[in-house]
Amino acid sequence: MGFFNRRSAPIDANTTTATGAHHDKPGVFSRRHHDTTTASRDQAWNSRPTFGQWIKATAFDIVSMAVMGAIGLGVYMADPAPSRSFAITFQDGEVVYPDFAYPLRHEIIPIWAAALLAALVPIVIFLICQVRVRSFWDVNNATIGLLYSLITAAVFQVFIKWLIGGLRPHFLAVCKPDASQTRAGNGFRQIMYDRSICTGDKSEINDSLESMPSGHTTAAFAGFVFLYLYLNAKLKVFANYHPAMWKLIALYAPVLGACLIGGALTIDEYHNWYDILAGAVIGTIMAFSAYRMVYASVWDFRFNHIPLLRHAPFVYGAGRSAFDGFHDAVWTRKAGWGTHDGSTWAGAPFDATEGPRGTMAQAATGAGASAGGAMRGSVNERGMHDGIVGNGHGHRYSIERRPVAGSRYGEHMV
Repeated sequence: MGFFNRRSAPIDANTTTATGAHHDKPGVFSRRHHDTTTASRDQAWNSRPTFGQWIKATAFDIVSMAVMGAIGLGVYMADPAPSRSFAITFQDGEVVYPDFAYPLRHEIIPIWAAALLAALVPIVIFLICQVRVRSFWDVNNATIGLLYSLITAAVFQVFIKWLIGGLRPHFLAVCKPDASQTRAGNGFRQIMYDRSICTGDKSEINDSLESMPSGHTTAAFAGFVFLYLYLNAKLKVFANYHPAMWKLIALYAPVLGACLIGGALTIDEYHNWYDILAGAVIGTIMAFSAYRMVYASVWDFRFNHIPLLRHAPFVYGAGRSAFDGFHDAVWTRKAGWGTHDGSTWAGAPFDATEGPRGTMAQAATGAGASAGGAMRGSVNERGMHDGIVGNGHGHRYSIERRPVAGSRYGEHMV
């Protein structure tokens, strides 16, 4: 039996106490045979592509990641661009900035370990979640989105380090200024100097001039905040039902890990508090941005577990979800999640309250589709008709609307 492919039938979940019966699924590494049944059409988008299809869709991303990684490494290895001035002592011998006079200590968590933890821990959890989710596109989008976040954040912060930087708390200990210097400094009362007065190791001095932002913290927050968003979507912590407390603990465990990695840098005096804050902001922004690129929403619990595809847009709207095979791409089975019937209705923030149900719009292909467009419709449980019209070029959609009354849901325009 394989791993990531879909169930043959949705789970009938108990919305009060049950977690839903577990059914065996075909595997991610085996190709499915598609037929024309409704079940096959519902699951068509959530099927594993061939390696050729996957590499064709992902090749440009792989090249982009390699190029950005090379650029980031080159900037990281370069000497710092600015020539910073700093004071050592006043004329009476008192140290001007004791905040930069801490001793050089070994890092509690080296930068390579922080980056490795920020990448491997989320990937392991993505794979563990596939015990229930079992979707190739889910683990693909989660992993690629994580790499988006980590690589972009890393390049962003190394450019700031290189062009702006700042003094680390152990700068003076690394600089080892020559106290026997007879030449006067510059600035007010000639107490300011540049690195020409330093006698320490050149590589250590370069590193101690590039304190802001913290690379450890940037990597930790880029990876672990992305994992936080993923767990929120899969566990439906902030959703339409009352979850168990363990889900809240699991949700914030990655954020705690990121805070501990960043906070440790104040113990070993490798960073100032504002370096850590800047790294946390950069990493968090990149994590949110990357997650939204690969999933249908960040916070809207109706859609934030749906992986986005490259070749078909996701259409948001009201009604029970179709989701084309992604309806059970969640870990939780409470409150009907993981079933078609458990999908939520419109009314949550951010998205339209009218329109077609959440679904992957069919991409128009071929000469016939280009000339005449394509249309598909579905009749949902309320007797409403959803129509999607694509013109083959602009991907414009129109919706047939008519009032539906007499149902327990009241009147709706669809």
